Amino acid sequence: MNCIHCENCKLSTKTYYCFAKNDFVIPTESTTIEKVRTGWKKGEKEYETHRRKTRKEVEI
Repeated sequence: MNCIHCENCKLSTKTYYCFAKNDFVIPTESTTIEKVRTGWKKGEKEYETHRRKTRKEVEI
């Protein structure tokens, strides 16, 4: 495989086509995004009022 200097690999895209390899290339430089937990937690101020409100709605 000899590079033909098409400059496709220099573009800032997630995938590109390499003419020398005759295939699409996906760079391995991927960034991982950490999932943030949202919602009601026991330590929050309004947790108890929210919990009681939802329990009351379920019981009705």
